[in-house]
Amino acid sequence: MLKKAFKTVAVAALMATTALSASAADYTIRATANSNENDEDYDGLVVFKNYVEAASNGAIEVELFIGTQLCSNGAECLQGVADGTVDVYISTSGGASGLFPYVQVLDLPYLMADDRVAEHVLQGDFTRTLREMALEDSGDLIRLMTIGNTGGWRNFANTKRRVAEPEDMKGLKIRTVVADLPQELVKALGAAPTPIPWPELFTSFQTGVVEGSKNGITDIMGMKFPDAGLQYVTLDGHAYMGALWWMSNDKFKAMPEDMRRVVVDGFYALQQATFASPKRKSIQAYADFVAGGGDLYVPTPDQKAAFKEAAAPVYDWFKSNVTRGDAIFAALTEGVAEAEAAINADRNSDLN
Repeated sequence: MLKKAFKTVAVAALMATTALSASAADYTIRATANSNENDEDYDGLVVFKNYVEAASNGAIEVELFIGTQLCSNGAECLQGVADGTVDVYISTSGGASGLFPYVQVLDLPYLMADDRVAEHVLQGDFTRTLREMALEDSGDLIRLMTIGNTGGWRNFANTKRRVAEPEDMKGLKIRTVVADLPQELVKALGAAPTPIPWPELFTSFQTGVVEGSKNGITDIMGMKFPDAGLQYVTLDGHAYMGALWWMSNDKFKAMPEDMRRVVVDGFYALQQATFASPKRKSIQAYADFVAGGGDLYVPTPDQKAAFKEAAAPVYDWFKSNVTRGDAIFAALTEGVAEAEAAINADRNSDLN
């Protein structure tokens, strides 16, 4: 009897799903990520697609394009969002900095202490401020929907020695992207910034062209960098690896309010998924790094404060040299202060 009842329910569910998929959607969202199905970006998009299609009762269909089918880099993909050939795109701050240079504020070191602070900030008014700036600078074409995470935290890693103090960075050739801000950070810490394309980094470690990098542990292990000699990781957590999720504002605004609400809630679900995914994946990545003979070092509070002090000139550089840098720096530091106050109040309540 139970088996028969289960079979009846299963057939009914299958028929309902078939009917839902057979009916044409009123709106189609074409979403792309220049990554792969092992990435946090993909995890977020799967959650977004499932939520939006279900909550809209099939009125919205989300098509996923993982890789470079629609566009191949930040500039090209954001142009696609502006002209309507791409509806949703995820970028790093570096990928969007050519069009919106102030998004590099997410790369400023040692401003957000941990996941709890970062997640509080990125769910608040700071993200709305960035949204308003991007809409204004794109002529109301490109809308920032949310900021999630893509890879955890950036930490310094190298092939030569344990880095416990800023002085230990001196002389190391550290790989950076071709962007001013990360190069300014590396120089402030006494190391030598060396721009190297990502696909060339493994060989560059092997040959000594570079001796270190600033990456998350999942990227380090995913690219098998320890096999190229990267054996020292310092968990200084200098930057939260923010993922900026952009949407065509025309596509968003063309939907009625009830469907826009579904999309907004879908991006909230996506954000939560990308907050969680790197935490889970990093557990095994750290374990594999140590098991392979890697040296994993956690700076003391005093040592981390020394890193922040050494990096402080980068803040002034950013405010002076990046378009709208002053305004967005103020928005971020204000958001961090509010987050820390709220979190400490909650924590104290939970302790009593």
